[in-house]
Amino acid sequence: MELVQLRVSQINGCAVCIDQHTKDAAHAGESSVRLNLVAAWREATVFTDAERAALELAEQGTRVADAAGGVTDEAWANAAKHHDEDQLAALLSAIAVMNAWNRMNVITQQPAGGYQPGQWG
Repeated sequence: MELVQLRVSQINGCAVCIDQHTKDAAHAGESSVRLNLVAAWREATVFTDAERAALELAEQGTRVADAAGGVTDEAWANAAKHHDEDQLAALLSAIAVMNAWNRMNVITQQPAGGYQPGQWG
């Protein structure tokens, strides 16, 4: 989930959320290689098919203005192939909430860099 939240935040240019989700993921044991490759996940070989499906859903769910109709049927079917209904609901909620937090933080120009893992709960 941290990788999805990180990717959404990268797309939206939300530095404070990028800081938080990078640090939380590293604190939870995520490797620096995978964290550094999230922005280029399509070309990276370090992600599972399920993670790729989640990252694609996150990108299309974030870039809704870039594609008429939002998430493609293909991206949705691929996500559903790798995630059950509860997992899909969690992914959709995380993508939507992350987009909202990104916008609030970008609008209010929240500074980044000082987050400590677990600081927000």
